[in-house]
Amino acid sequence: MTATFFDVLRGEWLKQRRSLAMWMVVAGALFTPAIILALRLLRYRELPALHASADYWTRLWHSAWESSAVFFLPMGAVLATSLIVQIEFRNNAWKQVHALPVSKATIYFCKLAIILSMLLLFVALFSVATWLTAAIPAVIVPGLQMPIAPIPWRDFVLDDFGYIAGCLPIAALQYAIALRYRNAMVPIGAGFLLWVGTLGMLSTRWASLSPYSVTMLQYIGEGSERKIPAPAFDIHATALVYFAIFVIAGYVLFATARQKG
Repeated sequence: MTATFFDVLRGEWLKQRRSLAMWMVVAGALFTPAIILALRLLRYRELPALHASADYWTRLWHSAWESSAVFFLPMGAVLATSLIVQIEFRNNAWKQVHALPVSKATIYFCKLAIILSMLLLFVALFSVATWLTAAIPAVIVPGLQMPIAPIPWRDFVLDDFGYIAGCLPIAALQYAIALRYRNAMVPIGAGFLLWVGTLGMLSTRWASLSPYSVTMLQYIGEGSERKIPAPAFDIHATALVYFAIFVIAGYVLFATARQKG
């Protein structure tokens, strides 16, 4: 009996449900909103004036994304991708995976789909948790209403898609590296060094050449005052090009590898 793509995808998802990668994604997505919520509950007397602000949602959104765009989202992609691949290495399960009645392309792209679903989960959880930083105080603080400003849904959704696109090349490159090495510290270390190197490039207009720069550049570009030079290239178009290159290169390396896991 030949397994279908969706059979393999379902099996891959079942592996991840209670994995360390899943918990890291959830924790990373909720960390910054949880800090914001805690601080606002501690300063609850300031909330009525804050909720009356006309630009409440824009300021909240920009504040919440600061640490996530620069650190939690890119490094979360590095760690989650490496840990997802490590499940097979840790359990010595690659031989069983390759024994499945499916093509190498199915194996490769099912794992990639799981990795991308983790990115979607991170951004979705983060967005909902950010909204809850306003909704929860409105429920538990006596007399406090929800912010009067309308939520700019369109801008927020476009931002979310931009951040997801910005993580695609990170996930694809980390995936290609993780498939080649049994030691999880190799892809994690490589990702960390590339992330640090990207931080050093942010003061130049060539920062967009780094596949790890897009989420940072998107966040900085949304500020009222740009503190760095404008990128030399469109950051999201560059991210998609990098993603395509890394996915193709990763698949070629995976399909032609002599040692299967």
